Amino acid sequence: MTTNKFLNLYSHDFARVAVAIPNCRIADPAFNAAETIALARQAEQQGAVLVAFPELGLSAYTCDDLFHQRALLDACEAALATIVEASATLAPAMIVGLPLRVEHQLFNCAVVIAGGRIQGIVPKSYLPNYGEFYEMRQFSPAENTATRQIRLFGASIPFGTGLLFEVSNLPLLRFHVEICEDVWVPIPPSSFAALAGASVLVNLSASNVVVGKAGYRHQLVAQQSARCLSAYLYTSAGKGESSTDLAWDGQGLIYENGELLAESERFLDNSHVIFADVDLERLSRERMRQTTFGQSVRRHADEVAKFEVLRFELALPLDTALPLARKVERFPYVPADTKRRDERCTEVYNIQVQALVQRLSASKISKVVIGVSGGLDSTHALLVCAKAMDRLNLPRSNILAYTMPGFATSDRTLLQARQLMQLVGCTAAEIDIRPSCLQMLKDLGHPYAAGQDQFDITFENVQAGERTNHLFRLANFNHAIVIGTGDLSELALGWCTYGVGDHMSHYNVNASVPKTLISHLVRWVAETGAIGGQGSDVLLNVLSTEISPELVPGKASGKPEQITEDVIGPYELQDFNLYYILRYGFAPSKVAFLALSAWQDKTKGSWPHNEKIVRNQYDLAAIKRNLAIFLDRFFRTSQFKRSCVPNAPKVGSGGSLSPRGDWRAPSDSDATVWLNDLANIPD
Repeated sequence: MTTNKFLNLYSHDFARVAVAIPNCRIADPAFNAAETIALARQAEQQGAVLVAFPELGLSAYTCDDLFHQRALLDACEAALATIVEASATLAPAMIVGLPLRVEHQLFNCAVVIAGGRIQGIVPKSYLPNYGEFYEMRQFSPAENTATRQIRLFGASIPFGTGLLFEVSNLPLLRFHVEICEDVWVPIPPSSFAALAGASVLVNLSASNVVVGKAGYRHQLVAQQSARCLSAYLYTSAGKGESSTDLAWDGQGLIYENGELLAESERFLDNSHVIFADVDLERLSRERMRQTTFGQSVRRHADEVAKFEVLRFELALPLDTALPLARKVERFPYVPADTKRRDERCTEVYNIQVQALVQRLSASKISKVVIGVSGGLDSTHALLVCAKAMDRLNLPRSNILAYTMPGFATSDRTLLQARQLMQLVGCTAAEIDIRPSCLQMLKDLGHPYAAGQDQFDITFENVQAGERTNHLFRLANFNHAIVIGTGDLSELALGWCTYGVGDHMSHYNVNASVPKTLISHLVRWVAETGAIGGQGSDVLLNVLSTEISPELVPGKASGKPEQITEDVIGPYELQDFNLYYILRYGFAPSKVAFLALSAWQDKTKGSWPHNEKIVRNQYDLAAIKRNLAIFLDRFFRTSQFKRSCVPNAPKVGSGGSLSPRGDWRAPSDSDATVWLNDLANIPD
């Protein structure tokens, strides 16, 4: 794979699509056609493969009874012919609107044009005949004709509402066209089109503006794209339409599965185009994962069978680098927008608290035991326990918190553990595990017990095991349950000791929360006073502490000997990899392409606001190197640990590695196919 091909969005199943809002002149098809061609050329220059124009754009929507004038209808067909001719040298497919005469009736039509010919024509199904609209005065609805082919410009052209258009050299791009009112009805034609395989739904609309209508369009298009697991392109008429009784704002929208990708600026005086990069593979994966989508196909088999797929090729811009214009969040688990991030933190925190409240209530247990290291994960788990006790109207002294210094515990984390326990108001205790660990090492005949500095895996795991052994026996003794602290990122990378330490507990509140989100949750608690107004400085100190298991004694400098991210890679990158591999099952090469879009330049794109975090950037070599670490650890070496994890609440869609939930995999699989795909990433 050449570098240019890798850096081209079409190599990763994206499609750049466009919505055009031209200025129009009423009953001047030649002018309108020229505007259409000019905007199509703009779309081509930006690498788009599909561009949609407004309803009846060649004539203007507000012609009223002029639609029955032969001169206007002839001029519309002549204007269409000029666009068809121009399309021979234009890369994108175009969808334009105009009135067409078919068997003594007039239809409001969308015409799909590509490669110098008309690929198909779709008439409008639902004609509004209420309020300010009286379309049935001039037009017939699609059901008024049984014609499936019409003659136009000497060619036989498919005609009807049951047409799907597929770009054969971009097979995940199959699109359907409906017109304005069609999406406002209870069951839009596009719903059945999506079940028939359309991944992109296009609406040619005119749609005048009144107070509140723009917001409703957002709701309508967002919901249709989400229900249909599709992209949805919505056009509307702008400047030039008649203001006799109406006004026009030119609102164009592009949504993907309920998410807004692009919106035009409304009330502009000039013609303009908006673009968005639609992730066709993401839509396909969502449909594959959501098996009820397939059940709906079966339930509506009669409607689905009515569709015909028309295939044609487009000249895709594959020979050059074409980076994503789409926004890719650096932290997919942490919204960059302050308001959305606060909402996310509130929701996740309350899910964790509610789950723990339910577990304690159902088991009729009123006490919890937790190990507090002074690090990030145990800090957040302790905060969850505090709020759970508040919710249960139990004293926080029912939280039996223990900090257990070992051979490598730093003065900093020990102090932070003590301060945290005091801040929360739990029952705090300190157990030095070094004597029991030393006894275990003696029993094993380990060289450390004889005075040698041998800091191997056994040396580390003895400490993890002793801590867990103490916690479980303390729970037995106090009729309590052990609260786990290990997070989703550690589970994904296998960064836990099997059967003990972060791996094992009676109930783990953090198991589906990734490391990057936990850091923001702790900061959110500090900033909002979610467990009380004091002690934010203690929590902020935890956030600034370097992540380390603290199992191997450090050097005299006081710096930890073990830095977790030196071994497993930066959590911010590995959480990015985890999200796209776990949530969507993307190939490593596509994950790397997305990571490059998000992380290659720290001066571009959005960062979480008001955060005192280091802003890093990564080149493709670093992305590839760390992705290799992730793939090997996730697919080859770690599943046996995930196959037997404690109960834990799932907090996000596709965000659990529980063998009872989102992720069920063999413990002895191999990473070969993922590492082979990794080789497609340029060095």
